[in-house]
Amino acid sequence: MSHSFTNPLFLFLAMDYMFIFGSVIASSLVLVLFLYGSASNKRKSSVPSATTHAQSIKTLENGTWTPPEVSEGCDDIIIVGAGVAGAALAFTLGKDGRRVHVIERDLNEQDRIVGELLQPGGYLKLIELGLEDCVDEIDAQQVFGYALYKDGKNTKLSYPLEKFSSDISGKSFHNGRFIQRMRAKASSLPNVKLEQGTVTSLLEENGIVKGVHYKTKSGEELTAKAPLTIVCDGCFSNLRRSLCNPKVDLPSYFVGLILENCNLPYANHGHVILGDPSPILFYPISSTEIRCLVDVPGQKLPSLGNGDMARYLKTVVAPQVPSELHDSFIATVEKGNIRSMPNRSMPASPYPTPGALLMGDAFNMRHPLTGGGMTVALSDIVLLRDLLRPLRDLHDSTALCNYLESFYTLRKPVASTINTLAGALYKVFCASPDPARKEMRQACFDYLSLGGVFSQGPIALLSGLNPRPLSLVLHFFAVAIYGVGRLLVPFPSPTRMWMGARLISGASGIIFPIIKAEGVRQMFFPVTVPAYYRTPPVNLQN
Repeated sequence: MSHSFTNPLFLFLAMDYMFIFGSVIASSLVLVLFLYGSASNKRKSSVPSATTHAQSIKTLENGTWTPPEVSEGCDDIIIVGAGVAGAALAFTLGKDGRRVHVIERDLNEQDRIVGELLQPGGYLKLIELGLEDCVDEIDAQQVFGYALYKDGKNTKLSYPLEKFSSDISGKSFHNGRFIQRMRAKASSLPNVKLEQGTVTSLLEENGIVKGVHYKTKSGEELTAKAPLTIVCDGCFSNLRRSLCNPKVDLPSYFVGLILENCNLPYANHGHVILGDPSPILFYPISSTEIRCLVDVPGQKLPSLGNGDMARYLKTVVAPQVPSELHDSFIATVEKGNIRSMPNRSMPASPYPTPGALLMGDAFNMRHPLTGGGMTVALSDIVLLRDLLRPLRDLHDSTALCNYLESFYTLRKPVASTINTLAGALYKVFCASPDPARKEMRQACFDYLSLGGVFSQGPIALLSGLNPRPLSLVLHFFAVAIYGVGRLLVPFPSPTRMWMGARLISGASGIIFPIIKAEGVRQMFFPVTVPAYYRTPPVNLQN
């Protein structure tokens, strides 16, 4: 049951409830963080944090990093896969002087329906890697925020970009064009070899990965060796099982369409419709095309072949589409160019393996509703680059593996925040017959509609500009408490109190299992994890 917010006194009292409860939660969490921080101060002073590796590198000369000498006839690093993560990583490591061999199954431009929206936080990482020109000349569009629709109402949520230059924004594009630009930039480096082939297995000797077995485009079976193999072969990875404990969840599918000859209600904004049964997304991917992604929950799609899918889109989805897009949506469905993609989530659960590392969707996935995948991947690449820079020799696999365990810990706060937000938002945004879940969904929409800190905080999390775990938890429970305030003010009744308790319980049931899967300690208290303090092995710096 929803309640009106037209009465100023009602809103004021509801906000009082929210601030009181929010303050209690915030104070408790900050106190715990302070105690952990105090306990680790002595360790920090005696052991340099891995986050300061980039500052402590001794090979800087006149502000420019001196790359390691390249051994003749030997690759330093093999990268399996040349998608967003693999191509960006190849360029980054190649630019640092590493000899990189990239093996990609198909070097032709791919036509995908996801990986098309890069959040502003991800674009900042792209700039940090020197790859910002890869969004040029592909008709990429700037994205400045989102428009949120529910039950005929809508609200605009802008990215907090006031402190950045005018070119900083989200970027949306055809995924295949973007990847081809990055591949071209990586292969332009003389020490990066980009080869089409299919990696069939890892080459292991005495528990150490020495390289890969692969088939070339012509079918020839070859072996490639390098001290470090980085697996970035995507969400359908066939190599991840030997490097991690994959717990893949498939909550839904995206059904993709491209709309033409129409304009979004809010130009240069993503549009999220809180539909029934689940969200519908619209965003530009070129100056003339709008991507539509319809989330279909469950593990079974209506059949494309017998017309069930078209019928579903016309009868269930079309009535919920904004009027400005409705006719184009129907016309696109009738053309029949309908694609689908499984939405997968998988927390990072690696087996530290000498000689090998996992990255990208092969390593960690989250629901693509929030468009956070590329931001996580690029953030991971920046971190790995900084960890590897002090090392001039990668051949001691055991020492390298021990050192790179810090990568898994240092990435957690940022990656887990984006992952948790994606999973939690998806569950909140899906329709439910449960009255408490309905209240939570409505509370979320109304909370974001308040504007100011109530929208800027969550959108800063979503955009990757402020991916802090504590901020995520506080805003999530602020929404829940705001929903309770709506129920209890002005006249709390036993029924409403019970509904409020169920709302808080439901919110806890949404977010806490996701946090548990991500790792509470690594996400909130990484400084208590020994791997946080790993320093570059001396024998690998010489």
